[in-house]
Amino acid sequence: MNINLTIFGQSIVFGLFVWFCLKFIWPFLISAMRERQQSIADGLEAAERAEKDLELAQRGAADHIRDAREEAGEILDQARRRGAQMIEEAKVQAREEGERVKETAAAEIEHSVNRAREELREEVATLAVAGAERILSETIDRDRHRALLEQLATEL
Repeated sequence: MNINLTIFGQSIVFGLFVWFCLKFIWPFLISAMRERQQSIADGLEAAERAEKDLELAQRGAADHIRDAREEAGEILDQARRRGAQMIEEAKVQAREEGERVKETAAAEIEHSVNRAREELREEVATLAVAGAERILSETIDRDRHRALLEQLATEL
């Protein structure tokens, strides 16, 4: 065995091995690496898209929250206005009811006054007739007549 021949044989075997690897193994490795590279690139692209979508979703959520707060504020304002309106309506109704009660009371008072006047007239008429009967039944005497009138006046 000669060293030169051994090196030459090993070089040939190594060359055949390299050729075999380049011809049969290398294309599979390259395609697997390209597929892996493509899947990594797709994953990074999907991650960027997801990040952008997340940012858009956060903006949309912030917009929805702002809109909801504005709507809630409007609803509260409407409720306050409606409450004030209801209070005002209740005040108006209370005033109207008070006026009706006042008018009813005034009518009752007027009726009572009229009834009292009528009763008083009847009493005065009765007393006047009684006084006239007394005056006529007695003799006409000035002093006596004056005394009867004074007595009649005190009775009235």
